[in-house]
Amino acid sequence: MRAAIGVDLLEIERLEQALARRPRLAARLFTDGEQAYAAARARPGQHLAARFCAKEAVAKALGLTAWSFLDVEVISTQGAPLVALHGAAAQRAAALGVHVEVSLTHTRRDAGAVAILAQDD
Repeated sequence: MRAAIGVDLLEIERLEQALARRPRLAARLFTDGEQAYAAARARPGQHLAARFCAKEAVAKALGLTAWSFLDVEVISTQGAPLVALHGAAAQRAAALGVHVEVSLTHTRRDAGAVAILAQDD
């Protein structure tokens, strides 16, 4: 397998506005755990935007064309976030024999994420 990386960047305000206009959108983009994590923070949109970017970055790294945002779940830990793959994303990763590592970041204005595929041992 060739090395693969995915990256995504988003203005946080764009996601916050979209979620305000369409409240049910959050359930289509984020798992219950992701929503609960963000809701416990001072600015939930900042954390949801970083997770949105992670999902996009993972899809790019895996080369997914048909997938659901719920296929990629960002799990918060005391350290680096973990990624749980479901559905099409899990099938693609298994076919490639890889797992995904992600890094999230955000400022007051922007959120971003990088995903790297790592060969399974």
